Amino acid sequence: MLSGTEWLVDAYGCDADTLRDGSRLRAVCEQLIAERDLHVVGEPQWHQFPWPAGWTGLYLLSESHLACHTFPEADLASFSLFCCRPRADWPWDERLRDLLGATSVRVRREARGLAEAFATARRVDS
Repeated sequence: MLSGTEWLVDAYGCDADTLRDGSRLRAVCEQLIAERDLHVVGEPQWHQFPWPAGWTGLYLLSESHLACHTFPEADLASFSLFCCRPRADWPWDERLRDLLGATSVRVRREARGLAEAFATARRVDS
């Protein structure tokens, strides 16, 4: 039994100034949320680290969560999207190249499963 799907995304070669711009980062996350028909629960939380570092953002979703972490000093943005309901893939590569200036995007799509977790727990308890 699957509990959901998690997308782990690293966008390399991003524009450092964009990775320090909280309003642009919010726009990226909100575009993803709108295009995937996800539903935000409560207020998103954002934290800006001391200059010249970046941001961390977290959206609690009725489907699970979206997290965004930026590292301007490394031209890197990382995202984690977990959905417990089926969703089509989002065009991460195209969007992050357009919105963040990424030169390379690595997307890992992981099926998350309760059956595996239960089997592992039983092996540990045995």
